[in-house]
Amino acid sequence: MNTKQYTLEAVELLKRLISTPSISRDETAAANILSDFIEKSNLLCQRIGNNLLVQGALDSQKPTLLLNAHIDTVKPVSTWTRNPFTPTIEGDRLYGLGSNDCGGGLVSLLQAFRILQGTTTKYNLVFLSSCEEEVSGANGFSLALPHLPKIDVAIVGEPTGMQPAIAEKGLMVIDGVAHGKSGHAAREEGVNAIYEALDDLVWLRDYRFKKESALLGATKMTVTVVNSGTQHNVIPDECHFVIDVRTNEFYQNEYLFSFLQKHMKKCELKARSFRLSSSHIAEDHPLVQRCREMGMTPFGSPTLSDQALMPFPSFKLGPGESSRSHSADEFVCFSEIEKAIATYVELLS
Repeated sequence: MNTKQYTLEAVELLKRLISTPSISRDETAAANILSDFIEKSNLLCQRIGNNLLVQGALDSQKPTLLLNAHIDTVKPVSTWTRNPFTPTIEGDRLYGLGSNDCGGGLVSLLQAFRILQGTTTKYNLVFLSSCEEEVSGANGFSLALPHLPKIDVAIVGEPTGMQPAIAEKGLMVIDGVAHGKSGHAAREEGVNAIYEALDDLVWLRDYRFKKESALLGATKMTVTVVNSGTQHNVIPDECHFVIDVRTNEFYQNEYLFSFLQKHMKKCELKARSFRLSSSHIAEDHPLVQRCREMGMTPFGSPTLSDQALMPFPSFKLGPGESSRSHSADEFVCFSEIEKAIATYVELLS
């Protein structure tokens, strides 16, 4: 088949996946569809939960390259004007939940893998469709990782406009709490937990980290949730809040957490996880250099992906645009999928 035929096949597969809800932790039906397609393509598919691993015979003398994309989606937002689970075609666009993030990258990488499997390369090629990416779940990439061969480098099919995202920010979510003492609001009694938290919340709002990255900019922290109180006439005895921290490559999550703890005057902090660190690949890596030769422009991405869980060099390169992800009326273009397949094959040939 030629690239256009592979594209048409990829679009039909993507339409089936859109029609099959695959919200994080509920990907079984979609994984069944993808597994069936892979096996009908005469490829061996190893299933690890709802992760699908495809690899041919591996030559231990060659480096190994991983192609990865995720099958799960976020929940649809309420402002969709179309049925998010009904693939809708309008001109060059295919609308549907997960079409852009990252169904387009998933089917494009799989088709590129099939094409390259029929050629002679100087490396081993491995394809992994992972699940639970949107929630960084334990049964997603982390579950599949021990089953992978030694990987030298990975390409992740997140939507980047087919420009290489050679660095991405890490994520740490922190729960905070300030304690007070309940009392009647009409009397001078109790200790208001909201007021106890105020100085720390203002410090979190105003503090700026000094080390900025050329690719990722500054490390950023934002208080995104605040909950306190039970009713209007009761002094609140607890104030709970959540901090969203997006790190560049200069700050490890463990260090930042310790730093924040030292600056809290009244609040207690607890990190949900330290595992989602910032990731990057060297700008002089041969694949990055090849991208430049093909006219692409490397950049840094503020959004998180399974790259954060990869203990080897990786970068994001995929069809679609990050701005469409997690939004109403998400879409990917047929032309973007066709370009992605051709670009992957040219990059890796």
